Amino acid sequence: MQATIDMTTYIETFDDGPGGWYGWQNNFGGDRPLEIRDGYAISHSPWWIDYNHAPPGAEYMHLLFILDTQGAPSERHRSVAGQNRFIQGGFGTNFTDAQLTFRVKGELLDKGTQLSLLCQGTFDGVCADWLMTGQTISVTEQWSEQTVQATTDESQWTFLGSRHDRTNSYGRVPLQTVISNVNTDILLVLFPLQIMPMGPFDGEMHHLRPEQDYPVWRNQLPEGYVILDEVRIEFPEH
Repeated sequence: MQATIDMTTYIETFDDGPGGWYGWQNNFGGDRPLEIRDGYAISHSPWWIDYNHAPPGAEYMHLLFILDTQGAPSERHRSVAGQNRFIQGGFGTNFTDAQLTFRVKGELLDKGTQLSLLCQGTFDGVCADWLMTGQTISVTEQWSEQTVQATTDESQWTFLGSRHDRTNSYGRVPLQTVISNVNTDILLVLFPLQIMPMGPFDGEMHHLRPEQDYPVWRNQLPEGYVILDEVRIEFPEH
């Protein structure tokens, strides 16, 4: 039995495929499959540089693990991520005070980044992104279980905002509104990235797209792999 379900708890162990979890290729290629081996989901570098929240937004990041929380997946998406057992299990999108536990290990040169939970909700056509920077997840070579709680205390979160030309897609919605209806997805990301252009550079750096419009020094970015063995989300009664 792959996803163990009761009234309030979602558990994914990856014993029977990705269960709806996936990685990200880029803004053009979209989702990509995770490596699933021996009941583990593995994400390894090099990772795409997400520039959607470049300054004046919060910063750049890598997207390692993603799970959609609502909607009917397309045939292509099912071929990448498998059947989404979170949606199939009827779990709601109210994450207020939910406890999310991740069993992880890996070998990671983090280059000053931290692995953090990102929650996304879409309201009136605008996606709001809140990143839990007050509670982060350590990646070590030994297995560990670490729990974060989706509190509505804004001091625990960073609002990601938008780069200069994506304000029609990304905008600010109050944290409490988003956490009570995380209707897009949850992610584990590495944040913030140190972007260093390689070679001569013309123009406003944050108006351009790293690795799309100019090369970067990859040795300044995180390297390695992260293994996710189990995800457990415990929802309180609301």
